[in-house]
Amino acid sequence: MDLTSVRPKYITFDCYGTLTSFDLNLTVKPLVADRISEEDMPLFLKDYRAYRMDEVLGEFKLYPDVLKDSFRRTCERWGIGYRPSDGEAIVACVPTWGPHADVPPALAKLADAYPLVILSNAVDEALRHNVDQLGAPFHKVFTAEQAKAYKPRYQAFEYMLDQLGCERDEIVHVSSHIWYDLIPAHELRIPHKVYVNRGYDPSTPFYRYAETADLSGVPAVLGL
Repeated sequence: MDLTSVRPKYITFDCYGTLTSFDLNLTVKPLVADRISEEDMPLFLKDYRAYRMDEVLGEFKLYPDVLKDSFRRTCERWGIGYRPSDGEAIVACVPTWGPHADVPPALAKLADAYPLVILSNAVDEALRHNVDQLGAPFHKVFTAEQAKAYKPRYQAFEYMLDQLGCERDEIVHVSSHIWYDLIPAHELRIPHKVYVNRGYDPSTPFYRYAETADLSGVPAVLGL
């Protein structure tokens, strides 16, 4: 998809994974290393990701509860005891996440041309610490806590668009997540999208987006 001629009102971003380094597995692995073998660890972490994806589709709960409840379900599936202290350790790591190395320079260049916006599956307080580390001016920061819905729920995107007072073709949405962001954006007929392929999901061109390996490629995708 050629976006070099697009002049959006806003560039909107996913945060965790796209802008902020998503280090959840680094926290989880030591918590279960005494009960999950090194050989089984990749599958355990894959299951934990799957349960997080399932949790955000249910009745709304705050993100710390999403993290803890999905971890509890993963532990139950594997027949190991869930320790509340492990859940608290996972929640505590989230506000510490800083940006990928490629992010601050790219955001600085993009911010010179367009207002920047975040739409994140997060709670306000934790995300504030992550955004502070990005070193860029954001016009607005929207969370699941505000929208009372998580991506990929359409309600999250609709909340952002309503708050910005803009149309779907007046944003460029940037994310490293196909399932959470780019599929629902496609189905909502948000035409201008950029996939930052950090390896979380396989590239799926059917959903019509420009693609770059990291955020440093986004300015060029937008003709900057």
